[in-house]
Amino acid sequence: MDLGIRGKTALVCAASKGLGKGCAVSLAREGANLVITARGSEALEATAEELRRKFGVKVTAVAGDITTAQGRDAALKAAPAPDILVNNAGGPPPGDFRDWDRDAWVKAVDANMITPILLIRAVVDGMLARKFGRVVNITSGAVKAPIPELGLSNGARTGLTGFIAGLSRTTVRHNVTINNLLPGPFETDRLRGNLEFNSKKTGKSVEELRRVRTEANPAGRFGTIEEFGDACAFLCSAQAGFITGQNLLMDGGLYPGTF
Repeated sequence: MDLGIRGKTALVCAASKGLGKGCAVSLAREGANLVITARGSEALEATAEELRRKFGVKVTAVAGDITTAQGRDAALKAAPAPDILVNNAGGPPPGDFRDWDRDAWVKAVDANMITPILLIRAVVDGMLARKFGRVVNITSGAVKAPIPELGLSNGARTGLTGFIAGLSRTTVRHNVTINNLLPGPFETDRLRGNLEFNSKKTGKSVEELRRVRTEANPAGRFGTIEEFGDACAFLCSAQAGFITGQNLLMDGGLYPGTF
């Protein structure tokens, strides 16, 4: 299927590796030109060169922290009028809520709620004027089924979800859609970090915890960034203009609910 986004410009945040890279790869394969961001310049430049070589699209790498005003300004200078925005930022660390002070909460909300809102605010009017826009926010399966040790993420990302539920209904009339992708367990550094945290907490090995988690998942495995990227690309497609305000959970069937 031709997704109808060849020649469009996509701004993909935190795209040097993991889920963000998965999205960037799938969009580049469909012919979208990219501006990609990440904090680490070396990994970011390597990803940019890989995408240029494989897909022949224009890729601009902007190193910086997207959760800061300086990082956002640099990304938006490189992509002042994107057709596609993929919001993504590393999640806050796991822990016990008793150990989190006000600064920890503000940092989490700033990174995982306020930052994507500010980026949307910066680009949405241009999308509305051009009658095409796709925004995908990478949140977390914890929005639907909270994970106790990820309380900072549970709170901040759920706040973003509530905001998007309202905004997305005001833009879709102009062919600008806003949706959320909710990853469950995917093979990423984030998952490995959580396994290591729980290993220290429980005394069980990372390998044992990995085995238990994969066996408990109906799919019997963790997801791949390629699968995630392709779902993101479809939500960014011309064909997805009637999908907005939705939360697509990708967890291998782990969430047991009907809805």
